[in-house]
Amino acid sequence: MGFTYADITLVNAIDMGNADQGLIPQESVRMIDIRALVDSGAMSLVIGKKIKEQLGLRVLRTTDGELADGSSANCEVVGPVEVRFKNRATTCDAFVLANANEVLLGVIPIEGMDVIIDPIKEELALPPDRPNMARYYIK
Repeated sequence: MGFTYADITLVNAIDMGNADQGLIPQESVRMIDIRALVDSGAMSLVIGKKIKEQLGLRVLRTTDGELADGSSANCEVVGPVEVRFKNRATTCDAFVLANANEVLLGVIPIEGMDVIIDPIKEELALPPDRPNMARYYIK
């Protein structure tokens, strides 16, 4: 089995809210289209310092995180970030690893968008039984 990547859009959710209220023009909303590694072993969204700066995301807190190799790293938690994939979107925080060379899309945004990982096609996909609208279990 190989790696699964997805083309996603990351949006500064505060900018989006400000644009919705007419405080800034829509074209001023900071966003970036990027290819992300879909990582079901990662908890949340992981970005590098450069993307944090491009999106102008504010630091919410700092925390220690455990990396895939078992080591720990002190990292900033930034946000809020809107993550978009096809006709789905969710808002979450992102962990910033200063030397991250790729974006990791973890289970929190995956579940938040109600999308699935197709291991055979090695792609992020919309669930076949609900391609037009996300379904959430809220009870």
